[in-house]
Amino acid sequence: MSLKSKVFAAAASLTLVSGAAVGLTAGVAQAATPSCGPSCVDLFSDEFGDAQTGHPAFLVDSFKQGVATGTSIILFRESNHDPAEDFVFENQGLVSDFAQAGLVSPATALHYGCEPGINFPTCEFGFDLNAYEVEYAPFGAATGQCIGVAATPTWGEHVTLQPCGVSGKTVWIVDLVDGALGTEQFGNGVPLINGANTNFSHPFVLTYPDNGYPTDQPRPVLQVTNLSGHFTGVFPSNNLVTADVNSNQLWDADLGTVQI
Repeated sequence: MSLKSKVFAAAASLTLVSGAAVGLTAGVAQAATPSCGPSCVDLFSDEFGDAQTGHPAFLVDSFKQGVATGTSIILFRESNHDPAEDFVFENQGLVSDFAQAGLVSPATALHYGCEPGINFPTCEFGFDLNAYEVEYAPFGAATGQCIGVAATPTWGEHVTLQPCGVSGKTVWIVDLVDGALGTEQFGNGVPLINGANTNFSHPFVLTYPDNGYPTDQPRPVLQVTNLSGHFTGVFPSNNLVTADVNSNQLWDADLGTVQI
């Protein structure tokens, strides 16, 4: 039985309709190939695409349709016939669920998940952020390879395909708190914190390289860098905005077949 079946069965039924998932699924329903179907997800940067009109322009892509561990993750022009843009949510739930499964550390759970009696008296008014693993699934076929990093995140670490369900390196936490501070041109994107992050003051988040463009040669590879903006104070009140999150650190996702 998969980790998803064992741990996330209850949480998964709530993820895409809960308030915490709205930022990551704000666009018009889309995804790459018809074979991948309605369960596929198109992840895109708010720096280049318009979630409101349903045309993100460039989608997260497995470089040259590679399926091997270590294949670079890039952005490529949206298409409904390119299997390199086919991804699915492999595991989805709350940070506390991933902590229970041993995929994120207790420190990560302390900062981004609600632990009654530890960081909140109860979870009624605490927050427990949504988190996902995103699996490469060309034409809807599972590969067991998820978007992640090969090592504990450091500035500039490339984002590549890594085995799903092994560690927090393939887990992405939906940072709604800092998403409210974005300077994106399009949509209502959110930062995605890597689940193996160990820097809780300026966490490592999914980033499109500065000064890069998806048609550049060689193709710019997605990376993790420190979050460019954050709240100070105590969530959810008494916050002071210190800086806006850059648009190349803000992400949206659509579901279904791309409508060209």
